[in-house]
Parts: sequence; structure tokens; C-alpha cells
Amino acid sequence: MPTQIKVPTVGESIKTVYIADWKKNTGTYCNAGDIICEIETDKASQEIPTEVAGVITTLAEVGDELPIGGILATIDESIDAPITENHNSNEQINRDSAENGISDPDKEKQEILTTPSARIHAEELGIDLSKITGSGKKGRILKEDVLATTEKSKSIQTSTSIASNDNVGTASNEVDGATRKRMSMMRRTIANRLVSAQNEAAMLTTFNEADMSQIIDLRKKHQKQFIETHGVKLGYMSLFVKAVVHALKTVPNVNASINGNDIITYDQQHIGVAISTEKGLVVPVIRNADQLTLAEIEKSIINHAEKARSGNVDLNDLTGGTFSITNGGIFGSMMSTPILNPPQSGILGMHTIQERPVALNGEVVIRPMMYLALTYDHRIVDGREAVTFLVTVKEFIEKPELNLID
Repeated sequence: MPTQIKVPTVGESIKTVYIADWKKNTGTYCNAGDIICEIETDKASQEIPTEVAGVITTLAEVGDELPIGGILATIDESIDAPITENHNSNEQINRDSAENGISDPDKEKQEILTTPSARIHAEELGIDLSKITGSGKKGRILKEDVLATTEKSKSIQTSTSIASNDNVGTASNEVDGATRKRMSMMRRTIANRLVSAQNEAAMLTTFNEADMSQIIDLRKKHQKQFIETHGVKLGYMSLFVKAVVHALKTVPNVNASINGNDIITYDQQHIGVAISTEKGLVVPVIRNADQLTLAEIEKSIINHAEKARSGNVDLNDLTGGTFSITNGGIFGSMMSTPILNPPQSGILGMHTIQERPVALNGEVVIRPMMYLALTYDHRIVDGREAVTFLVTVKEFIEKPELNLID
């Protein structure tokens, strides 16, 4: 009986996953430990290995939604690994064939990466798979690509018919030179959450600016000792985390969320820090940030960033945040209005540091300035509280205490 490869538990709150990509095809032999597919949740992606060796006999489809414990694939362990004794002679035959202009049709078919259902639909509809550009990873042809080709063919036929009968052209939805790409589960979730935040929360953004002179001097003065003592650099984000924690204690309503008709105010400060990855933005959480030193915060940020960008983020690290910080300044953003991360009621936007003329004691001086933006849920947070929160962050950053250096 074939061995079933099932969807593993990937997080306490995760009930279903989506198939993002297959690393192996049906009929392919795989060794124990080989990565056979990549799954996605609404928070992250994860590669799935096989624990047994054998030939893959059935596969779920790319894009399929499966429950935890659902069957990803089956593997026939009774089939031995392919014999490779004639590898060199086969290579010579292939070279000779190529030199004589002889192609191997079976090899050409194998080089077309498709999902099982895409292959079946193509055969039923009489579509040549070699004429289709796949939208899956590494150009893999998905069922949707086959169906889209069929629809496009119908559209062209309809347009031609209308043009010949009525002399009226029909505009296509596709633009010449455009590329269609299936949204990943993470991107779809990000999109849905952003729209949900816009529709459900009464979002409002207030702005201020901070003179970064003292925080820059603080880092320069203590950076060498900080690195020698803790093995990490003192960055801006850890200082802003400290500033936010201080402000949350001053204005508790910003550290709250709505549940039905109730307002839940949190005693702990679990700060989410937005990290950009190739697949999208993730917001891992620094738990109990108020109890951590600057060095501990820096190490936590580095650890989260490394795992997020390598695709190995722990899903439990992405839940439970009570407030978030995002730094568009690393990309050069001068000012923005960050969107809430539901169900949180506040998010702080950091921006690029830019030297600007400012009035100081009746004189115009040049100072390194940063615009700060606080987006908040006006259902919970009043304007006075929002402004107080942001001014508290500003004052903390402009006059950092030396006892922050642990």
C-alpha cells in the first residue's frame, strides 16, 4: 500500500494550507529526506520533505487547499531507485543523437513542467502544452494556464467573428507584453487583510517629526562597546521599540483591540516588526518587549529577519502582536500612511533620515530629521491620545537616556 505524505501541523491557529509548488513530479523517484513540495499558509511558506524513498504515484494540485492532516502525495516504496549503470553510455547516445539532429520526443515531453490536472485538461481539449507559458514556479504549467489558453482562444474567435460581421473590434483584457502570474497564498492573504483593515477599522493617521541628532550621536558613541559586549550592532529599530513600549505605557488604549462590543487592553507589549521578504511582508513579534534589553531586541530582530528571508519563519512568531512598527525609510520613503495590522489598533511608520533646515532658538539650522506616522483605529483611540502617543515617541527619540545602553 502506498505511503501517504500528509500535511503537518504548522501552527496552533492554522487549519488549512495551500499547495504553492511541487519540487517532484508524478512518477519521479525520491529519496528519504528529499523536499517534494512547498506549502503556504496565510502567514508563511514551508517546504515538506518525504520520510520514505520511492516513486510518487499521486499528487495534490498546485493551488489546492488542504486541511491539516490532508494527503499531499502518495509514495510507492516497493519501487527501487533507478539503475544508473548505463549513465555514461546514455550520455554518449544523447550526444550522438544531438550531433545528428535527432531529438528525443520523450525527453522533450519530460522537460515541459506541468501539474497532473493541467496535463489531463490539455489532452481533453487538444491543446499543445509546448505552446503554453506556465505561470507556476520555474514555468510549471498549471490547470489555470490551460483554461486561460482555451478562454483566450475563444475570445480571439469571437472577436474575429464580430469584426468580420460588424466591422467592430473587441478590446482584449490582456495587454500586449503583459505577464500573468498567480498570486501566492501569502500575497492573497496580505491583500485580503489590507482590504479588511480599510473596511473594518476607522483608520486615521497623525504625523510628527523627530530630530535624530542625539540618537545618531548615541549610536556613534556606544557602537563599538555595544558590539564588543553583545556581538550585535545597535540599530535604530531597537531604540524605536523601546520608545514605543514607553509610549504604550503612557497611552494604554493604543495597545488594545476590539472584540465584538468589547475593548481588550493588553498588559504586555508584544511588538510586531515588519520585515520585507521576496514573497511579501511578514510581521514577526517581539514578545514582552518591555522586559528586554536593547541587545536582546536587536538579536530577536536579526533572528526573525534571517528566518523570514530564508522561508523558515516559525508561524507562532507571527501571531499575538499588540502593536506594530514598519520602517519604509530603508527603501527611501520620506512619508507614508501605514495600514493597521488587524486586530491591532496602532502602527508606527518610520521613514528615511534626511537633513533639513529647521528653526532652533530663533535660528535656522540643519538637522537630521525623520517624519513619524502613527496610524490608529479611531474607534478605540481618540485624537488626543494618538497625538500624545506620537509626541511621547518623538521626545524619547530626541532625548534618549544613556541608561538605555546595557
